[in-house]
Amino acid sequence: MDALDGRLIELFAHEPRIGVLEASRRLSVARGTVQARIDRLVSTGVIRGWGPDLSPAAIGFPVTAFLTLEIRQGSGHDVVARHLAQVPEVLEAFTITGAGDMWCRVVARSNTDLQRVIDLVLGSSSIERSTTVIALAEQVPFRTLPLVASEAGAPSEAQDSLAAT
Repeated sequence: MDALDGRLIELFAHEPRIGVLEASRRLSVARGTVQARIDRLVSTGVIRGWGPDLSPAAIGFPVTAFLTLEIRQGSGHDVVARHLAQVPEVLEAFTITGAGDMWCRVVARSNTDLQRVIDLVLGSSSIERSTTVIALAEQVPFRTLPLVASEAGAPSEAQDSLAAT
């Protein structure tokens, strides 16, 4: 990844509907260069999607919680992962080291509704127990642009604003 890739990713992250031609104009490079770069970034898995970035809170799920799951020995993580994929409120799940075997982020409509979500998650006989932590406030939202800027060797807008203070 180089500086042009970083600028291209940042541009599309801020304006995903901009289009290849306009991106080429703004970046002062050929349209074919932009298209080739995008194609390469997609084919290598750097860009995973172009969908809208949704807010669970704005669509009625303001409670976020993190569940640490302990998996029954011999059951395997894949069985649990397939089960979790069937629960719409499970946003992501990771196999982890340390205390517990799997970590997942879930959302719910309320604290009371969170119990329903936990019950759905625990509906797999492969899960022995869980612990739950409720998020109070999001301090740093999920982000990748500072990482892209660091890898590409160019300062991101976040780094620029920090330098200005």
